[in-house]
Amino acid sequence: MIRAGQLTVVDPHGRLHQFGDRATGASVTVRLHDPKLPLRLVVNPSLALGEAYMDGTLTLEQGSLRDLLHLGVRGLEGLDSHPIQRLRAKLGRSRSHSRRNHRHRARANVAHHYDLSGALYELFLDADRQYSCAYFPDGDESLEAAQAAKKRHLAAKLLLEPGCEVLDIGSGWGGLALELAQTAGANVTGITLSTQQLEASRARATAAGLGSRVRFELRDFREVNEHYDRIVSVGMFEHVGPPDYPAFFKTVARTLKPDGVALIHSIGRMEPPGDADPWISKYIFPGAYVPALSEVVAAVEKTGLWITDIEILRVHYADTLRHWHDRFQARRAEAAQLYDERFCRMWEYYLTACEMGFRDGSLMVFQLQLAHRRDAVPLTRDYIIDYERQAFVGAPPAIRQHA
Repeated sequence: MIRAGQLTVVDPHGRLHQFGDRATGASVTVRLHDPKLPLRLVVNPSLALGEAYMDGTLTLEQGSLRDLLHLGVRGLEGLDSHPIQRLRAKLGRSRSHSRRNHRHRARANVAHHYDLSGALYELFLDADRQYSCAYFPDGDESLEAAQAAKKRHLAAKLLLEPGCEVLDIGSGWGGLALELAQTAGANVTGITLSTQQLEASRARATAAGLGSRVRFELRDFREVNEHYDRIVSVGMFEHVGPPDYPAFFKTVARTLKPDGVALIHSIGRMEPPGDADPWISKYIFPGAYVPALSEVVAAVEKTGLWITDIEILRVHYADTLRHWHDRFQARRAEAAQLYDERFCRMWEYYLTACEMGFRDGSLMVFQLQLAHRRDAVPLTRDYIIDYERQAFVGAPPAIRQHA
């Protein structure tokens, strides 16, 4: 499994075991304190490693958590070939592809993560509380600049015009909805299943004087019946789950006007369908599933919608998570006051493991643009750059239509 770098394991009896080659990469030493931990690491490595780090039954004596997970994620292909892991993955895929996220379960899953203290998210997110992949056109932007660039990129692909009626599915803390209303003159309805996000979003809309043009509702996507010129969903599709993909895209097709445009921004995997990570599912995002693009496209094809554009963002989320991690660590003492030390270790493991999944593993982000009509958007992508160059100064630029 260790293909580059060296991992030294001090087992619960004090014996040293070395794997890999120090000359080829980082050198990491971990100490295992629980006699049962080695077997648990073999049977379910992701869950056991995360829990051991949280509980302190695995400690680092050389190197950082990022170094350890860098070694591990780069060697996942070797680990996945082990018979135990092949069996576990098969069972996991079956479970992930049969579990329905019905309305009540979806709301409970969202509350588990997004209804944590708002003060926690203030520790590491940008001021607008954008809790999704930022966009780094040059690679060296600040987190604030990259999140602003992400919102511009989304707005460009939506081809917004003043007065557009927009549905934001999974509206978070309302930053994107407010941006689209302020800078593009749209009327936005944001829906969420998080009560804390709902309250914060409504307060922000009122404070910005946009209460008449932006409204937020506690609502499941399956309950939407109105029709919209534009539909956008950022960082929500990961919580839908394969059994409910048909319902999601049927809702998009049913509520999108004939000449409308929809944009779905989601974490994905660059490999065939798999299973949900057991540690992430248990502690961070219950019910979540990272889709393969193949299963998403298959669901879209059954609706009659055109896929008018697909963009894959590869390292952007790794860089976003690195910013979040560093900000969290800088204010870690405040997080410990909000919760406790075990929670802080859980959170730093979450941010680091996800970063390594995007930097060294199979994770990516896709942006899927959809429409009923093949000519609903221009036939070349120049309009995206034209819009972004305006940087929302004054009215959005006129969209150059196809010939």
